[in-house]
Amino acid sequence: MAVAISGVKNSGKTTLIQSVLPLLTAAGLTVAVVKHDGHSFDPDPPGTDTGRFMAAGAAGTAIFDGEKFKIVKKQPVTADFLMTQFPEADLILLEGFKHSHLPKLELVRRGNSERPVSDPATLLALVTDLPLTADGAPTLPLNDPAAVAEFLLAYVRGEMDHA
Repeated sequence: MAVAISGVKNSGKTTLIQSVLPLLTAAGLTVAVVKHDGHSFDPDPPGTDTGRFMAAGAAGTAIFDGEKFKIVKKQPVTADFLMTQFPEADLILLEGFKHSHLPKLELVRRGNSERPVSDPATLLALVTDLPLTADGAPTLPLNDPAAVAEFLLAYVRGEMDHA
């Protein structure tokens, strides 16, 4: 199951995800996060062994320590493909993706944005510190990660009618 945590730039997406993750995992969920970077990023920093391998022409690198691993490959990729890489996850949170088909929680934060920008048909809930509502979607308090986590838990457990 996947839910996008959406909103305009600087709306608090990363902060919200970071705040709800420990609550969701404490409730027994296995949660993965996929983030889109609108710019190019360096997954293997220069000076590291794997970075040096990539700079020397490797098509990909892998590093592991017995408990975790990272694979870097130079190839086109989509969010749908990345989601398949987490079959163990009960929930995959995707940061961003406001214009996607994914069900989403959209953040609208005072002083940053004034209204939702995503397709209302994909909106599970509006997360805001403004007096806003969205047809067919509940409004959750922006500064209450516990309320957002409870909403997500109910969604994952099938305790609500959203698709």
